Amino acid sequence: MRPGWGRRLVVFAKPPLAGRAKTRLARDVGSAQAASFYRLATGRLLHRLGRDPRWETALAVNALPAERFACWPAAIPRLSQGGGSLGDRMGRVMAALPPGPVVVIGTDSPQIEPSDIASAFGALGSRDAVFGPALDGGYWLIGLARRRPAPGLFESVRWSTDHALADTEASLPEAFTTARLRRLRDVDSGEDRRALRSALGPLRAGPWPAWAARSAGERA
Repeated sequence: MRPGWGRRLVVFAKPPLAGRAKTRLARDVGSAQAASFYRLATGRLLHRLGRDPRWETALAVNALPAERFACWPAAIPRLSQGGGSLGDRMGRVMAALPPGPVVVIGTDSPQIEPSDIASAFGALGSRDAVFGPALDGGYWLIGLARRRPAPGLFESVRWSTDHALADTEASLPEAFTTARLRRLRDVDSGEDRRALRSALGPLRAGPWPAWAARSAGERA
């Protein structure tokens, strides 16, 4: 049995197209630059997290066919998010997965490291849920051990507000134990993007490793 069996990381993503991705960022930098940033940021995440043997990675997309987008490596399986609110879609994807701990992240925080995902699964060894808080009051990660049901999860959450994390924690059963990871910045504005560049440097496209590419010439 390989080390990551039973642990699943799900990356929620949108089509990396102008007008579809990073619409709030587009208000500051324009839709073309916002889409370019999103392609590179998503590619960076999948490049760093998608082949780690400590977990199995899947990509949950809200538009199909997804195969046309080169920033999504072909080796990572796809799941459909379906419709409804973010809570509806996350709940649907989690419910469709086989038993075992699951961690869900978005693509707004490209500074996520493999160590963050490992810490999340580590926390789920003794806790029912884990969160990665964002500076804006939301969260960049949610994980569930799924040892017991969580009816009502995501009910009455005020998405895209500074109440999202608190509301989600409040929607968990009272008996659930939780843990929090380090706080990260979501990139939703031009100011956020400048702060990220200061911390990480510019995001650049690069060659995919052999496992990820459709062909030898594919690039992120």
